[in-house]
Amino acid sequence: MEFLGDSQNHDSSETEKKNKKKKRFHRHTPHQIQRLESTFNECQHPDEKQRNQLSRELGLAPRQIKFWFQNRRTQKKAQHERADNCALKEENDKIRCENIAIREAIKHAICPNCGDSPVNEDSYFDEQKLRIENAQLRDELERVSSIAAKFIGRPISHLPPLLNPMHVSPLELFHSGPSLDFDLLPGSCSSMAVPSLPSQPNLVLSEMDKSLMTNIAVTAMEELLRLLQTNEPLWIKTDGCRDVLNLESYENIFPRSSTSGGKKNNLRMEASRSSGVVFTNAITLVDMLMDSVKSAELFPSIVASSKTLAVISSGLRGNHGDALHLMIEEVQVLSPLVATREFCVLRYCQQIEHGTWAIVNVSYEFPQFTSQSRSYRFPSGCLIQDMSNGYSKVTWVEHGEFEEHHEMFKDLVHKGLAFGAERWIATLQRMCERFTNLLEPATSSLDLGGVIPSSEGKRSIMRLAHRMVNNFCLSVGTSNNTRSTVVSGLDEFGIRVTSHKSRHEPNGMVLCAATSFWLPISPQNVFNFLKDERTRPQWDVLSNGNSVQEVAHITNGSNPGNCISVLRGFNASSSQNNMLILQESCIDSTSAALVIYTPVDLPALNIAMSGQDTSYIPILPSGFAISPDGSSKGGGGSLITVGFQIMVSGLQPAKLNMESMETVNNLINTTVHQIKTTLNCPSTA
Repeated sequence: MEFLGDSQNHDSSETEKKNKKKKRFHRHTPHQIQRLESTFNECQHPDEKQRNQLSRELGLAPRQIKFWFQNRRTQKKAQHERADNCALKEENDKIRCENIAIREAIKHAICPNCGDSPVNEDSYFDEQKLRIENAQLRDELERVSSIAAKFIGRPISHLPPLLNPMHVSPLELFHSGPSLDFDLLPGSCSSMAVPSLPSQPNLVLSEMDKSLMTNIAVTAMEELLRLLQTNEPLWIKTDGCRDVLNLESYENIFPRSSTSGGKKNNLRMEASRSSGVVFTNAITLVDMLMDSVKSAELFPSIVASSKTLAVISSGLRGNHGDALHLMIEEVQVLSPLVATREFCVLRYCQQIEHGTWAIVNVSYEFPQFTSQSRSYRFPSGCLIQDMSNGYSKVTWVEHGEFEEHHEMFKDLVHKGLAFGAERWIATLQRMCERFTNLLEPATSSLDLGGVIPSSEGKRSIMRLAHRMVNNFCLSVGTSNNTRSTVVSGLDEFGIRVTSHKSRHEPNGMVLCAATSFWLPISPQNVFNFLKDERTRPQWDVLSNGNSVQEVAHITNGSNPGNCISVLRGFNASSSQNNMLILQESCIDSTSAALVIYTPVDLPALNIAMSGQDTSYIPILPSGFAISPDGSSKGGGGSLITVGFQIMVSGLQPAKLNMESMETVNNLINTTVHQIKTTLNCPSTA
């Protein structure tokens, strides 16, 4: 009897456990489910604050909210996997049907020469060949599927074959705002062509590649918009104004994105956000940023080289909405000590609403374009909002994993002043001011004996100065995809020498020498010292201590220091009276500055001032790139890169003599020494 009683007690306890389990089960009301679903569509990973808000609103415990979202994500993942399986099965069936169709076509094939059936038809289109083709297609499918899993966090699903165009009113395609004249940009003036990466012929993309790229670009755009529109805790304010990414919060919101680049050793994460107002209408800005050559012209001190490899989708005519390009790009710091960052990226433009566009860049590991620098770009880009009077508000995000840099530039890089969003915005603001000034009449300019009679003359001078700046930026950087050949790597003084063949008369080789050094003086003071013609004889080796006078001046922006000048040196030698100096100086809101100059003879300058084509005028730009050192100690100092170019006529690259090398090295060393001496800086600084 005791045994039976024990059995009954056991049964009753099991029943109680089942009843408790039944009591724990909670069925949500239709209103609760509807509210949870709408929130899930907006954000699949709500943070604690959002879960608590839903808890109060729906009368559910925060734990219930958390479990519901976990279950919903699991359910959605299962749906994707079922869709993936269906897509793979459809692809397999498609391949099988194509093979059957080919086999049937072979059976009924007719020779075009004699009209008979081809002899020994199986010798070429046999079953073994079809098996090989099947295997190749299967490998391609697996490759694309693995890329999809890496970039978007799941295997390939039913990818859209093309980007769907947005439904925009035809009236919206015609922008009535003012349009700047950008004919000094490449595309309309061949002389201004930016050095681009070597062309890659026969780049063929399969439909599967295009669909995968589309899916990756759309996913990247969704992430970028979240980064642009979310503040704390995703972004943290530093130094009172800069936004730096909270990596812990980021990885909670985007758990797959943090590993999609394949984290590697010795890489550090950099992420920053900045915004500003630029004097250019939004549609013009979108057009420039979506053009690889124009965007390089817009950022000559940042973009070392740029090329569009393929246009996946050209988008809507007139506003680039839903345009998707595969591009390769190198970004740089103007110094021979800092390696460039090379990316193969997808650049995708989407019109968010009327007057607002977003452009995202995300790295895409294409087998033919494997970066040597191991740089990886997470979803980065900008939001462009049209404002009144031709202005636009631009919010920029830069995010990626990169290798460490030279110790001298370490603080500059870590604070985002080298590659961060703040630098892109500051450069964009300055360049847009420059292009706007291009349209203003030349009445306010001092002229050289009355030879700048019109706006055409001013524009021609500005084109020549712009080519000079581009040439200098190219010569002092470390890009491996330029016209230059490294003659001598960094020596004991940190000087790097490169050479390239002159494109103008006289024929010969051009030697370019550059180095970087530090001064315990603010960038603004260094800039003022170098641009002032009154202090020029104190550092300019080629002036031989003679005074210099500014004889023409073109304003180049709101900052008084941003200008183009024509300088004349006073020399007792009559042979030198015919030589003038064209100089451009500029500084932006981050205190990054350029002072670049080139000797130009009077007949060539007269050609420019009369408004004629300047593309045939030979130039040998030299000058300085100045930036803050990133240090907060005592206001910080300056990092200065100095570069010189000299012509070595009649010599081939293999015959560059030691005398030429010594000449260009002496120019560098003497200039640096005289600057330090004049500014009372130790020679070892």
